[in-house]
Amino acid sequence: MTKPLALLFPGQGSQYVGMGSEFASNPLFDTVNSVLDVDLKKMMLDGPEDQLKLTMYTQPAILTHSYFLFQKIESLLKSKNISAQYVLGHSVGEYAALVAAGSIPFESAVKAVFLRGKYMQEAVAVGEGKMAAILRLEDDIVSLACKNATTEQEKVMPANFNSPGQVVISGHSAAVDRAIAWLTQNSEARFKSVELPVSAPFHSALMKPAENKLSAHFDEIPFASNTTTYIANIDGKEYVAGSDPGLIRSNLVSQVCGSVLWRSSIENLPDNTICLEVGPGKILTGLVRKINRNLTVIPMDSEDGTHKLEQALNGDNS
Repeated sequence: MTKPLALLFPGQGSQYVGMGSEFASNPLFDTVNSVLDVDLKKMMLDGPEDQLKLTMYTQPAILTHSYFLFQKIESLLKSKNISAQYVLGHSVGEYAALVAAGSIPFESAVKAVFLRGKYMQEAVAVGEGKMAAILRLEDDIVSLACKNATTEQEKVMPANFNSPGQVVISGHSAAVDRAIAWLTQNSEARFKSVELPVSAPFHSALMKPAENKLSAHFDEIPFASNTTTYIANIDGKEYVAGSDPGLIRSNLVSQVCGSVLWRSSIENLPDNTICLEVGPGKILTGLVRKINRNLTVIPMDSEDGTHKLEQALNGDNS
């Protein structure tokens, strides 16, 4: 196989009740339940949905499902003597990417994202912050709106640069509203804003308490150099195999309050790359297709995912 292969790991919002059902007999579920001291397996397979949506459970659930799917894919790739050239993940998905790259042990990552979700939820009182997707506008004007809507007491900033015409903003509720009002008054192009059903303003300055707590917890994690090139959320740049573990740790710390540069990350991939979405759903598949139609992207959480991967590996993209 001559085409590069990239593994893409999704983030929060991709979860659903029933996720991971094909891996119900995987003994690692017992390890996860033990690490978290909660029956995450039951939550993933049976719900209730309201509980699965709680950030501190959502994040380890997505990581666990993504890792199980990665193990399945890795086994297939190894049987064909094929390796991925890139790994990258969207927000919390970056942890799964770094597990796949050998930088973080799976059990350590599960505990870390559980605490990450818990710390994020605790950082801001309910109702104080929110997030909104801004659709059909250029990145620059959305960033300018955030700058104009920010005050010393109330801040808003771009949280996710997801794809052309899709930027998510995050911060104090009043500042988010001001940014949208500023766009209404100053944008010549028609746009749409959609408030997101999330429990906290992720990837904003309001997450600083969570960043500090998570950074302290990282002292307990044995970070290692990556064995596969990974593309980081915080700067959209490639970190080749063998990168400094301290730099990888620093990227994850900065990511808590920093923007997810997903569009830039995908634009780093060569045009002929085969991208596999490794985790629940197919949100990233849609985003990737909007960013670069020359990339082949396959959501692996589907009945025909393995078949389509086999076709792609054999050079048949029909």
